[in-house]
Amino acid sequence: MGTVHALPARSDVPALDAAIHAYRASVADAGTLRTYGVVLDRLAAHFGDNASLEAVADPDRLAAWFTSQWGDSAPRTWNTRMNALHSATGYWRAQGWLVDDPTVRLRMRSTPADRDRGLSREQIASLLADKTAALRDRVLWHLLYETAARAEEALRLDVRDLDMPARTARTRRKGGARDVIAWQTGTARLLPRLLAGRRSGPVFLTDRRARPSVAVADIDLTTGRARLSYRRAAELFEEHTVRVLGEKATLHQLRHSSLTHAAEDGASTPMLMTLSGHTSVRSLAKYARPSAEALARWQAERDPARR
Repeated sequence: MGTVHALPARSDVPALDAAIHAYRASVADAGTLRTYGVVLDRLAAHFGDNASLEAVADPDRLAAWFTSQWGDSAPRTWNTRMNALHSATGYWRAQGWLVDDPTVRLRMRSTPADRDRGLSREQIASLLADKTAALRDRVLWHLLYETAARAEEALRLDVRDLDMPARTARTRRKGGARDVIAWQTGTARLLPRLLAGRRSGPVFLTDRRARPSVAVADIDLTTGRARLSYRRAAELFEEHTVRVLGEKATLHQLRHSSLTHAAEDGASTPMLMTLSGHTSVRSLAKYARPSAEALARWQAERDPARR
């Protein structure tokens, strides 16, 4: 068993709640903050807001807590929560509040290669053509497929970020980089109906008025409704795909499908990287893999016996 080092005996070492507050203030990206907030909230609930930061300094204790929370989760979920914990504890170490890395007992899990995450063109057409879903949801789904944006990037859009004539919007990519996304006719036809003349506030809103605890930046002051959460948007899309396709699909598959279909249509690597917001060709590779349907079409077109 490794040695547990006590925190420096200084009066400026904060309690857990203050340390969490300081870390939250250091995270500029709202989407990242929402995702990492899951771990921070559970950490505070378990150890207690008024606990000393020393409570999380014991690697064995921290590993036991983390495993009790996400031990049965899928590898991607486990790794996402691990990233949050690594980031927070790394920040606290940088401030001199922790001496050693308390996450040393925890390891990232390997994620199996998934070569079939994109939906077919026919499936995408069926999902987007169905008009029984709410207008808000149809706009979101069109936007995600046409721009290949991440769901978090689309959901954080405000009306003032939009350039309607140019069919573009300013957004923050994963990691906080500023970028522009561009959509096509499907989104362009529906978006004005969704906004209904609104000039400010979040683009995608909940159906109900916001709770008092919601941040002002996430509220449309005209209607009093809040920004649509990723969790609710994901639930609605899964319900829609089960009804239309007979199987569950995720919002991320709209992005995956968009990039796959663009690659099949001959988009260059620089264009795919601009479309996706990736800065690494390696990260892009899993999306730019042609689908089984595209492989079959290619084989049929080059078949010597073809007439």
